[in-house]
Amino acid sequence: MKKYIFCSLIVMSRFFGYSQEISDALRFSQDNLNGTARFRALSGAFGALGGDLSSINVNPAGSAIFANNQFGATISNFNKKNNSNYFGTNTSENDTSFDLNQAGMVFVFNNKNSKSDWRKFSIALNYENANNFDNSTFSAGVNPTNSIDRYFLFYANQNGGVPLGDLQLQSGETISSLYSFLGSTSGFGAQQAFLGYQAFVIDPAANYDDLTNRSYVSLVPGGGNYYQENYFTSDGYNGKVNFNFATQYKDFLYLGINLNSHFANYSQYTNFFERNNQEGDQFRINRLQFENRLSTYGNGFSFQVGTIAKVTKELRVGLAYESPTWFNLNDELSQSLIGVRSTNLVELAPDVVNPNVITIFERYRLQTPDKVTGSFAYIFGNQGLISIDVAFKNYSEATVRPNNDFRNLNTAISNTLTNSTEIRIGAEKKIKQLSLRAGYRFEESPYKNTAIMGDLTGYSGGIGYNFGNTKVDLSYSHSKRNFQQQFFSQGFTDSARIQEIMNNISLTFLFEL
Repeated sequence: MKKYIFCSLIVMSRFFGYSQEISDALRFSQDNLNGTARFRALSGAFGALGGDLSSINVNPAGSAIFANNQFGATISNFNKKNNSNYFGTNTSENDTSFDLNQAGMVFVFNNKNSKSDWRKFSIALNYENANNFDNSTFSAGVNPTNSIDRYFLFYANQNGGVPLGDLQLQSGETISSLYSFLGSTSGFGAQQAFLGYQAFVIDPAANYDDLTNRSYVSLVPGGGNYYQENYFTSDGYNGKVNFNFATQYKDFLYLGINLNSHFANYSQYTNFFERNNQEGDQFRINRLQFENRLSTYGNGFSFQVGTIAKVTKELRVGLAYESPTWFNLNDELSQSLIGVRSTNLVELAPDVVNPNVITIFERYRLQTPDKVTGSFAYIFGNQGLISIDVAFKNYSEATVRPNNDFRNLNTAISNTLTNSTEIRIGAEKKIKQLSLRAGYRFEESPYKNTAIMGDLTGYSGGIGYNFGNTKVDLSYSHSKRNFQQQFFSQGFTDSARIQEIMNNISLTFLFEL
């Protein structure tokens, strides 16, 4: 006899958890170009420059370059345009958001002991939105071969199949109670099989009255040419707070350290629709609509150490190390499925399978890869500068724990992801109080197969004006990257080709204290 769980929230063990994907681990391992307007205008090439609040995120020694106390804040407009191609059909979707994406302050303390080689030290506190997750895509087209029925069939038939008796409502049961019970006892896969069965997407392959049946077939008509739409939208952020300490030794060496607190909040909504135009007098599914809502939230910790050396009055070099970020994350998921079927040329009322249940998965740990940045800068006195940063990150080192629960995912990460090199180049020209800036950015794909995700190329520019104790900076940045968006990770794995175009306008106000 089954024991049922009647609640709108259920906690599911990671042993029974849903199938994590490489993109989930990658999401919190990548950083976007964020920070002050000056930092963005130079495409983030600040590892050997310092003297900017966002430069602390590249090289913590940069706060010791400041000559005075300073406070700054940045507001930004983010725009992402995603052009999709799905089986030859082109669609486009835009997402725009505003954000206070940076705020921080630095305090500089000069050593009054003239005999000491340690000239000064600085303390800084800076917040930045390391990654803005606001995004949306829309893909539509006619799939000549595959239906989403493969998704539900995969889970219904995997590991020997789900017993038919587990998917059928008994007296006194509801969609919510049985969905919750399956999640707590049999896991995510059984829940997907249940949704497909209750919406008449799949049926037992053997005798319908055989409750021991473990083999299933599709009720979606064959023949291909399925019209499909996939709408995806996400929002949230990966925030980072730097607690910074740096010092200057004599006139040529700067040393710094960051202790970083991370907090993540991500949510996504997907709505997949499928329609077929098959005609006949047999029982069949005409339309499907499958909705999923996922939320991920948590916090983490990392540290950074760095140094900047003045080789000559004009030439500076920098080296910085950023540790992995150790995240503690939580996932929550809710789902619903609607199927519309017909028989004898008569369309029936929709079969709505909406459990109204939020599944809460056990907390897990994510360790992102570490990062090494080498930097070079040449200062042309009061006339301007040019700066170059080269960063290395091995994405295959990302790890999800407990390892026993995520062994397959960690193996896939190791086999699929690779080393990535990022190059940032920035230049600035000063004309009295006015500064003109430009930058270039190139980042290699984190995937071994660049068809999954291509390289990123970006350009930036900006201006700044120094009013004395107050500075105002404005920047514009543009980047582009191609990637494949796979709608589902199992069974039905067809994907759309996406060209993501990112545009950003940032405005920073700086005040000397």
